[in-house]
Amino acid sequence: MPTLRLTVNGRPVDTEVEAGTLLVDLLRGPLRLTGTHVGCDTGQCGACTVLVDGVAVRACAQLALQVHGCAVTTVEGLAQGGQPHVLQEAFMQCHGLQCGFCTPGMLMSAAALLKANPDPSEAQIVDALDGNLCRCTGYVNIVAAVQQAARTLAERGAR
Repeated sequence: MPTLRLTVNGRPVDTEVEAGTLLVDLLRGPLRLTGTHVGCDTGQCGACTVLVDGVAVRACAQLALQVHGCAVTTVEGLAQGGQPHVLQEAFMQCHGLQCGFCTPGMLMSAAALLKANPDPSEAQIVDALDGNLCRCTGYVNIVAAVQQAARTLAERGAR
């Protein structure tokens, strides 16, 4: 079996994986990072979105070996020092979630957006979240949460 070396949520990982192992299966299985959800298994719902070197990708459509040498961030890696990420706080305050199934993917897509564009317009937020499906909220509160997070980050000078 090939050896895979990567960094997950700031921690080095060195493991053997079968060639056909999907990134989502590695994360949820041996690494026990179950915040990355499996929704459609085809990359269309966005529930499995993680960051690979800061770019939002669908973990169900990515082979684990394709991220060899990369830094992967999952929803578990957003919080720092036991404190929720600004996006997580904003999702709670703005009621940007209901059942919570899509929330990890939404958070990761929003995190990638805010890293690339700290002051996105509403249209840019909608566009960045376009590949993340939610059956509960209607997206209004999710967009509001991303807007609030952007404002908070700007106030903290964390751009």
